[in-house]
Amino acid sequence: MSPATTTQYPELAGYGLAGHTESPRDVVAEARLAEEIGLGSLFLSERFNVKDAGVMAGAVAGVTDRLGIATAATNHVTRHPLVTATMATTAHRMSEGRYALGLGRGFDVLFDLMGLPRITGAQMEDAIGIYRRLWRGESVVGHEGPAGSYPYLNQDSSFDERIPVLMMAIGDRSLELAGRVADGVVLHTFLTDEALARMVRVVRGSAERAGRDPASVRIWSVLATVEDSIGEQARLRKLVGRLATYLQGYGQVLVRANGWDEEVFRRFREDPFVTGYGGAFDAVGTTEDLQQLADRLLPEEWLAASATGSAQQCASRIQDQLDAGADSVVLHGATPTELRPVVEAWARQRSADLDALPANPGWMA
Repeated sequence: MSPATTTQYPELAGYGLAGHTESPRDVVAEARLAEEIGLGSLFLSERFNVKDAGVMAGAVAGVTDRLGIATAATNHVTRHPLVTATMATTAHRMSEGRYALGLGRGFDVLFDLMGLPRITGAQMEDAIGIYRRLWRGESVVGHEGPAGSYPYLNQDSSFDERIPVLMMAIGDRSLELAGRVADGVVLHTFLTDEALARMVRVVRGSAERAGRDPASVRIWSVLATVEDSIGEQARLRKLVGRLATYLQGYGQVLVRANGWDEEVFRRFREDPFVTGYGGAFDAVGTTEDLQQLADRLLPEEWLAASATGSAQQCASRIQDQLDAGADSVVLHGATPTELRPVVEAWARQRSADLDALPANPGWMA
């Protein structure tokens, strides 16, 4: 376990097993180190290979004492609601209240291939309502709703579990839904500061219209962080490769969110090098491939929506995110080892007011 005297910075988080991995056990060492260097939380991004959300959350809970844990994200359609509720309750109790369940819309094409229904906002809202009823010890009887038909669901009538729900959001409708029903919101990587500030306004405005305290919704920005000590090949993969992969998958949404030039995006999308590429750039791109993208197709302005340079410069970009309205910042795409100098630099400039944030990444108080 990490030393009990280590200072934690609840406003900061990293990702466990950032990107692709073949060794899920690495999350154990990453979680211990994340707690040791002072990260407040570890976000666990699920993939349908060796990154199961429940298994990773249990591993992290078992080897840490104070680190917040977030599933970021799973999709409600990939598990029966009783199974998801059970996963969350187990992680909640195993971590002694440090766990937050994160949900996202996912990718329509993937769900089509898997034979699952495409996710809608109405489904997500309905599913969250089912989870919360189960966590309160209620029985769900004769449910007919967007999330499905369920004759009878029950966990335990003695339950009164306080488990926050995070939503991953980028489009306005998702942001509005998150402000209305979620306890916290996780935004997207590679957002300009202006886009971030606008999204914060959308979330808080929706919360207020729903009769909620806008300040009660915890908003996480997600900041691609590549400090100077990271080698050139890794830097290209974490910045150029990652942004290009997002543009491959759902670039139109990200480009519109940032107000970027759609003609530049069209040239990227239709370039023969991109259309003929055999996989995701952040997974299989060579140094030469990624450098070609940077030189020809990705504007520096787009790549600048990140934290790069010295550890102090990266720490200053964390403050930019908070100044734009975020409550907390996920330092994306870097391991705890790579983040250590950034966290140390941040510790020298952060406001003590941030100590009031709870360890659980889904709560504001």
